[in-house]
Amino acid sequence: MKMRIPFKKFALKTIPLAVAGMLLTTQPASAIIQRGDAAPPIKLVTTSGQPISLSNYRGYVLVMDFFATWCIPCKESIPHLNSLRQKYGKQGLQVLGVSVDEGGDREVKSFIAERRISYPVAIAGEETQNDYGLRSIPTVYVINKKGQIAERFQGFSDQTAKAMEDTIKRLLAE
Repeated sequence: MKMRIPFKKFALKTIPLAVAGMLLTTQPASAIIQRGDAAPPIKLVTTSGQPISLSNYRGYVLVMDFFATWCIPCKESIPHLNSLRQKYGKQGLQVLGVSVDEGGDREVKSFIAERRISYPVAIAGEETQNDYGLRSIPTVYVINKKGQIAERFQGFSDQTAKAMEDTIKRLLAE
């Protein structure tokens, strides 16, 4: 004869255990960065060996582009970023490329030369990617002169390019 356990008793005993198990095995959540938040700190080294932190960019508008060498929209955005740097650099715009490639800097250095990237590029580890809540690439963060997130753009299109430039012009005028 099978013994039947009423559903309520079963649920009261097993559901809390299941929830506790899920909480103990989940991965840490990535940051969810909002406009106006302080940009998470970075400690990176460019492919040319220069240490980089956000304090290097205090007083500048910073465009921080998370990309990968294999990403087609990332490749399409590079001429636009080079152009922005050239057009607004003397007004206080800085651009920093942040590669999420895992293969090391040799491949990234080759990509920089091939694509004629005119701004510094560093390679981000998992910690930096998590700190910025990276979910897709390209992702561009525009950081104001005070070190706060002004805008985030995911993907690349003509509309994204225009919105990015409009944001940069507004921030440079502040």
